[in-house]
Amino acid sequence: MDDQTAGQDTPADLHPEEYKGTSPIKVKKLGHLIYEVTDVERTVKFWTEMMGFEETERNEHGMVFFRCGADHHSIGLKPAKASRRPNSEQNIKVEHLAFEVENVDVLLKARDFMRENNIPITFEGRKGAGCNIGINFLDPDGYEFEIYCQMDQIDETGRLRPAEQFKRAKGLEEAIANPVQETW
Repeated sequence: MDDQTAGQDTPADLHPEEYKGTSPIKVKKLGHLIYEVTDVERTVKFWTEMMGFEETERNEHGMVFFRCGADHHSIGLKPAKASRRPNSEQNIKVEHLAFEVENVDVLLKARDFMRENNIPITFEGRKGAGCNIGINFLDPDGYEFEIYCQMDQIDETGRLRPAEQFKRAKGLEEAIANPVQETW
């Protein structure tokens, strides 16, 4: 440890091994994502023209906010101080953020639109747990996002789909042609 980091808490030091009591927190929904980008205007075009979000407003710090529903914002862009993202292979990173769409028809049209616009697609199909069908893709800064539909819903019993019913698929057509059971 050098002189600058001596005595500083690391994230692991700030959290106990066990929490005391039961948390009162009950998250109602995914709120919003604020993230840094290297070119705000390029990424504004991505969120509005590619993803169909509506720009809500801009603030005095150069941040731009977008909405996809009644909330003021679901996405916020913050101008990055760096000229590029750090090497994601060597850093801890956010895996992805996912957005639900209406149905597989939207996914098929979205995939075609992404291909026409050279949006890098990193995965399409069905991965497993949750059995949702989706498309993972990259934004202009290389952050990964997902659009999906048909996520398993968990009722009050908490019963989960058995793993042997996941029907992983490496493509939208394969996922559509091999649907999962509606009940389990």
